Amino acid sequence: MDKTLVLASQSPQRLRLLQDYGFDVEVRIPQIDEVPRSGESPSALVERLALEKLRDVVESHETGLAADTVAVIDDKILGKPGTQKRAVAMLEYLSGQTHQIIGGIAFRHGGQDISGVISTEVTFRDLTDEEIEDYVKTGESLDKAGGYAIQGHGADLISKVHGCQENVIGLSMNAVFELMKLLKAQE
Repeated sequence: MDKTLVLASQSPQRLRLLQDYGFDVEVRIPQIDEVPRSGESPSALVERLALEKLRDVVESHETGLAADTVAVIDDKILGKPGTQKRAVAMLEYLSGQTHQIIGGIAFRHGGQDISGVISTEVTFRDLTDEEIEDYVKTGESLDKAGGYAIQGHGADLISKVHGCQENVIGLSMNAVFELMKLLKAQE
């Protein structure tokens, strides 16, 4: 299996991770409805969305990858805040708490699809209102699940990560290689 693949995502973080690992990547942006279904668990949601993204833009004869990530606390999914006010509210909620980052990954090779889910626990330190306001003013939080970017200034908000830090960025490369290995074994 060579290292050329289609990435079904507009995430610059996912693209950068793949490129850092030596992949030659063609980006295609899927157009799918990302609304959770009634009663759908966060794990089922991210795996379904990753598969839908993959199938939307990667042809059956191509090799491709898609992913989806959500932050979850108290059984609530925290998506991308979109506004500064919502980002502040999310970060206030996460302050001093442990939450999960759940990532769904879907991979296609040789006409076969495989998918999986990975979860990472992230603990925030107790944040002051000023720290939250200052972080939100960086603009980094608006388009990130949970309202922060661990690969940026958001790292300063975190006291502990248990599990794969790349999953928090948006794509567990270890999980990608595991899926690739499983499909390669079936060739």
